[in-house]
This record gives sequence, structure tokens and C-alpha cells, in this order.
Amino acid sequence: MQEYLIETLREALVRNGIETSKPITLEKPARKEFGDFSTNIALVLAKACGKQPRDLARELQESMEFRKGTVEKTTIAGPGFINFHLAPSFIMQSLEQVLAERDGFGRSCTGKGQKAVVEYVSANPTGPLTIGRGRGGVLGDCLANLLDMQGFDVTREYYFNDAGRQMTILGESVRLRYLEVCGQKVDYPETHYQGGYIRDIARKLHNNHGSELADAGSTDAFKKAAETAIFTSIKNTLHRLNIHHDSFFNEHKLYLEDESGSSPNQQVIDALREKGFISEYDGATWFTTTKLGQEKNKVLIKSTGEPSYRLPDIAYHVTKFKRGFSEIVNVFGADHIDEYPDVIEALNILGYDGSRIRVAINQFVTTTVNGETVKMSTRKGNADLLDDLIDDVGADATRLFFIMRSRDSHLNFDVELAKKQSKDNPVFYLQYAHARICSLLKIAKKEIGFNPVASGAYHLQKLDSSHELQLSLALLDFPEVISTASRLLEPQKMVDYLHQVAELYHRFYQECPILKAEKEICLARLFLSVATRQVLRNGFRILGITAPETM
Repeated sequence: MQEYLIETLREALVRNGIETSKPITLEKPARKEFGDFSTNIALVLAKACGKQPRDLARELQESMEFRKGTVEKTTIAGPGFINFHLAPSFIMQSLEQVLAERDGFGRSCTGKGQKAVVEYVSANPTGPLTIGRGRGGVLGDCLANLLDMQGFDVTREYYFNDAGRQMTILGESVRLRYLEVCGQKVDYPETHYQGGYIRDIARKLHNNHGSELADAGSTDAFKKAAETAIFTSIKNTLHRLNIHHDSFFNEHKLYLEDESGSSPNQQVIDALREKGFISEYDGATWFTTTKLGQEKNKVLIKSTGEPSYRLPDIAYHVTKFKRGFSEIVNVFGADHIDEYPDVIEALNILGYDGSRIRVAINQFVTTTVNGETVKMSTRKGNADLLDDLIDDVGADATRLFFIMRSRDSHLNFDVELAKKQSKDNPVFYLQYAHARICSLLKIAKKEIGFNPVASGAYHLQKLDSSHELQLSLALLDFPEVISTASRLLEPQKMVDYLHQVAELYHRFYQECPILKAEKEICLARLFLSVATRQVLRNGFRILGITAPETM
């Protein structure tokens, strides 16, 4: 529908001898008297055309040619907006697309032939997943779903931090707890991992090996056991939220020499040095970002010889470009805000197109009960554990609550609200709309033999009430919402949209009798209900929540 209006506007521009690369956009007017769609293209092009916006709008209005039964009228408003008033039959005819495409409605070819990688979660295998990591995981999963709907060949990737100092400390933590299990007195440092899961891993090692590892000359066995156990735990937690990855990239690969005799990390250092962006002083190796206008240089290799986070991150992103990804999306926590711009700067210096990298930063999460901040765990260290939250409110509520606010804003996760079985609970409200439709269609099948897979185009043409038209127009917005949410990296837009659809359907259900209506109208409203259920299902699939048929 919107594509048709935009194409008609393009043709009108050509008839008036106007060539432009500027996009033609359509908006929904805030007030119904201004029509169903509005464009500001006359205001955008007026200056370049040497005309007043209203005069240009009038010329375009007179040049537009519409197919019969599509647009009832166009009007000009304000400084030069062109408003479109659609014919009800056109709206309902367009709705047949939902019924015809079903699960494919909303899918586009925008990313056809292009590879995209979405990196998310990427938690260090040093402990159970926290609630903060959970928000990033759900955000990344939804973004991957959105890109998939746009036709991209999507790889869902987990950057596995299995190298560096934190892994050394992890191995040492397990070793010390293992020695305690063996009966030795140990002075356990506060800087080591404190959670009970470390003791669990140590006990399991003792069960399998007795005390034979007590005199081990390295922590390798302890580190490996911890890494395996913790990462298994992480994957199990993600599975509970229906989060899966296609690829796990191990950080330690960036430290290994390839056939050239140099590691990816070293290759980054060498390439930046060749470009004049490496300095060495104070025993460390620095990325000379002062040449880019920054106040300070950034360390890449510390005086201890250990790389900072920036170096392997740069090398890791080089592999993304080499693997042919045209769309690179990273989902990071707020602690990455200062780091990732340096990574992109380095990639630009190395000749890669940093504009292909898009970063979604998600802010912190606080769990609250009755307005009071609470911890979701009293068992394993001092962390809010994601598993405990899922146990308390369920997977669907966990997922939806994580993304129903902008990723840029701090999230107060209201545990009591998430458990409510009422319209106040956003996930209940959405799923109830779907269940209500399923119940209606079951009754319709039993009472009048309604077949929801039959063609509903002929019947839909009979609908023209305001409630029916508003709902139908909202359903037809679904593809545009996918595009917008993907472009902005904001799945919250989909949550808001589905809430609007549910609200409009509940209103339609209350105001427009369905099973008690005259036969043709009854069938038409049932097909409108089928279309609504389809859009809700497709949206739920993007958000990763279930579509219950009963509640």
C-alpha cells in the first residue's frame, strides 16, 4: 500500500520534470481528518525547485494518477503536506496480502544476497549468566530475527572469551577450592571468583580425580573443567530463553600464529605501525589515537605483555570483514561505550569500512518487587542470576520485559508485574489477544463451519467501519515496523506496535459483533480476526515469545 503511494508520487515528480535522490516518506497524520497517510516531499524539494512548498504540493497533487478504487481524495494541509484519503475497499483489498502470505507476511528482500553477523551475549565463561547479560541476549536475538525477516543470511555469533587474565584467575580459583576439598588450608583471595559454583566445579573434579591433581604444576586442568562446566551452564540458560547461536568464535584463536608465522593480534599491531598509529613507551604498546584528535592514546599491549580488550576486539572484527559480512551488528553492555569507537577507528585505518558496523548498547537492569530493588540470587555469589529470574516469572515475560523499553534506558524489571495474569502485564495483554482470536475461530468452526485458510478477499471488501479500518491499517504497517526496528536496532518498536494491534483488536471485538452479525459481515470480521492473529504470530516470532491458543 505505502509502496503504491510512493511510486505514484515518484511518477508525479517525473511528470513535473523533477529528479531527486531524496527519499519519499509517508507518515500517519495525528488527526483522522488529515487522511490515512501524509508526505512532506513538497517541503523537502521546494527550495531546490525554486517554488513555494504549497505551490509544488498542488502541482504534484494535480499530476498524481491513481487506480480506480484506491485513493478517494488528496488534500494539501499546512505549509505543503500532501494528505491521502484511502478508499476502504483498497485497504481491505491490501489486507488480503496478510492472508495470502501468512508466516511470510512482513518478510522482504532488502538483504537478499547479503550476509549479516549479529554478535550477542559473549559473556566470559567465568560464571553463570547474569540478568544484565540476559537483556543483551534477548536484544541480540530479536535483532537477528529482524534481519532474517529482511532477507539477510544471518549468523548469530558468540565471542567466546577463553583467553586473558580472567581465565587465569578462574583456573586458580577452582584450584584453590579443589585444595580445600582435599583438606588443605587455603588463603582464598578476595580478587578471585567467590560464587558457590566454583566450589561445585572443585568438588566434581575431586569426585572424578580424588586428590591426584593437588600437585599439578599448572592450572590448565582446573581452567578447562571450569570453562566446560560454566559454558554448558550458559548455553542451558540461553536455551531456556530460546536463544541459540550458529557460531562460537574462540578468542584464543587470535593469539595463535597462522601460516605467515604471525597471530591475528600481531598482524593488527604490525598494520597499525605501518600506518603510523603505534607508539611504544612505559613498557607498553599504544594505539596513537591522539593523531585522531583524542586526548590520550589507548593501550593495546600492557607492560605485563597482556593485550588490552581493544587489541583482540580489533583482530576479531577483521575476521568478520574477511568472512564477507556486509552487515555487522554488535550488542554490547554499557561498559563498552568507551571502547568500541576506538575499535571502529582502527578498522577504518586498516582499510575496512567501519560504517558497516552497527553497535547496540543496552543499559543496566535492576529487578524490583513492590518498588524495592532486590537480588534474584541468594545462592551463588553476589550476582543477579538470569536463571532465577526465569524461574520466577517465566521465559516469555523475561524476554518481553527485557525489550519493552528502549535499550538506551535503564530498565527496572518489575517482578510482580511480570507475574500478573491481567491486562496490566504487557506480555499477558499481547498473548491474551492471540488466545482470544484462537478461541473465537474454534467457536466459529464449530458453529458455522468457518475455514480460516479459505480466501477472505471477497468478504473483507464488505468492511468499512472506523474500528475495522483502523485495525486493518495497523496490520498493514507490520512490514514497515520491521524495517524501522531493524534500522534503529530497536525491537522495542515491535513491542509497541504489537501492543497497538492488540489494543485495536480488543476495541474492534467489543464494538463490532462477529458471530451474531449478518452472515457476510460475520465472515468478513472472522477473516479480519485471522489476519490479526497472523500478524501477532509473526511479531511474536520476532520477539521470541510463544503464541498460546488458550489462557
